[in-house]
Amino acid sequence: MAQKILKDEKIKCPVCGSTEFVYNPKTSELICSKCGYVLEVVPYLGKEWRNIDEGEESERARTGSTLKYSTLASSLITEISESNSKSLEERMLSRKLKKWQQRATSSYERNLKLAQQELKRLSSFLQLSKQVEETALKLYLTAVERGLIRGRSIEAIIAACVYIACRMHDVARTMDEIIKASGIHKKELGRTYKHLIQTLRIKILPIDVVEYVHRFSSILNLPPEVTATAVEIVEKAKQRDITAGRGPAGIAAAAIYIACVKHGISKTQKEIAEIAGITEVTIRNRYKELIDKLELKEVEEKLKREEEEE
Repeated sequence: MAQKILKDEKIKCPVCGSTEFVYNPKTSELICSKCGYVLEVVPYLGKEWRNIDEGEESERARTGSTLKYSTLASSLITEISESNSKSLEERMLSRKLKKWQQRATSSYERNLKLAQQELKRLSSFLQLSKQVEETALKLYLTAVERGLIRGRSIEAIIAACVYIACRMHDVARTMDEIIKASGIHKKELGRTYKHLIQTLRIKILPIDVVEYVHRFSSILNLPPEVTATAVEIVEKAKQRDITAGRGPAGIAAAAIYIACVKHGISKTQKEIAEIAGITEVTIRNRYKELIDKLELKEVEEKLKREEEEE
């Protein structure tokens, strides 16, 4: 999905005053093209008209209501609630009906209800968009139809579907984040993930390293100029083919660490490694490689001075 470049004299970057922004449709963010500052208040970029009431909405809309897998799946499940009537006979009747309804519910419906609940929980914890959530549920329903969930827990299948959906939509979420949110063991999640992408023949492309840079920088509360420097380092690394065969989280973390050193921001390798879900050794190897191949002598001298002071 391509990013839009927007120019509007009414919108100005509060840091550098630029009027040129890049709109990222994956994250719905406006990013200053010069300093990398992310606007907190994004102007509405949707339909060109507005409606006063629901009637105008249906009249002006050019399409029908969207088909959502979450709505389709939940419509298969019915539940009889207990009666609030004062009559003892009516309350007893509602309890009997509820009991028989639960007995008549198929295992497919029960599993689907549990899967939706787990998906909602993971989506909320990981702050995922509705689009990613819909894709994950579609993958789960496909897995159920193909009989791929036999012998595996619903939690493991949902966690794997969420991770695949994130990769499909270029949403920067590491496997460690999925493991932390779901509580699934790394080996079990890895096996389930590989089983699904191989059986369903899903082609997974690596997520852009820049997406990880923006996410990690946001969690670390780094200034926009540090983020912009880290993005610049990543872009140079991609041009020289340094990122090929390396984990995107490791490259992003190393670029952030170099940018912090360059701007004099005190962030340790341990802090960045914990956010990125990697080891300090990985950051050390990657930043040394970036400094060497990109010839960042200024940063190298700063690091040497810091080591000598310690």
